[in-house]
Amino acid sequence: MSGSGADQAQSLAADPDDAPIPSSGDGARPAAPLDGAQVAGRLERIGLFVAPVFIAGLAALLAWYHHSLDLENAARQQRSALGWSSKLYPQMVEHIQIAAASTALVVLIAVPLGILLTRPALRRVGPPVLTVANAGQALPAYGLLVLGLVVAGQGQLTVIYALTLYALLPVLRNTMVGLDAVDRGVIEAGRGMGMTRLGVLTRIELPLAVPIIVAGVRIAMIINIGMATLAFLIGGGGLGITISSGLKLNQDPVLIVGGALVAIVALGFDWLGAVAERYLKPRGI
Repeated sequence: MSGSGADQAQSLAADPDDAPIPSSGDGARPAAPLDGAQVAGRLERIGLFVAPVFIAGLAALLAWYHHSLDLENAARQQRSALGWSSKLYPQMVEHIQIAAASTALVVLIAVPLGILLTRPALRRVGPPVLTVANAGQALPAYGLLVLGLVVAGQGQLTVIYALTLYALLPVLRNTMVGLDAVDRGVIEAGRGMGMTRLGVLTRIELPLAVPIIVAGVRIAMIINIGMATLAFLIGGGGLGITISSGLKLNQDPVLIVGGALVAIVALGFDWLGAVAERYLKPRGI
């Protein structure tokens, strides 16, 4: 073997990653196969772009269907129930307000509580607190609203408080799971670099736990949007009024429009949660 050939062999043995990749005949380097994580990431990105198009198409289809009902010549009950400016739009705004306010309260309560329950001093208290939080979902939503009515009276605030208790568990549990899943070695490395416990929490633990926490918030939001359809039972408003009117009047168009609006609102907020889940997490995870 010549001297240059020996040198090349030694170089390849020392660093096999630098070995030449066989060409396909035209001199081009073959593309490396994608692993499972890369495929999942690409599908997720495609889904984030496809979802709003699908939601917009669904909304356009609903608008066409609503227009095709010819409400000016429809029965009085149907015309009254499906008036956009007088009924549907105000109810949709109330529905979103109830779901957004209750979810915001859930985040304000569950995330700090989850942080406290993962600290060494309060870790023993975690299981009993989770049991209490689980009680909210153990009760039927209708029963929880009735209890809220008895305790706080009717109105939108009562609905918000009841739904906050109902949706507390997913965010609380995901916060605790996300923080507990952070590698202890990373935490110890941060402490070894002189970071305080608060610094480790805010700069290491919480950023790494963000995807799991946001996933819990998405679940809570969808739960609250669905359960907000029962808000009308205790004077809270929302799109449940339209759905209830369709049931009472035996009007399928009213049921279709009310149910479709709830579905569009839920899909829209779930997409926003998916965007937050993807782009709020640190790069590289």
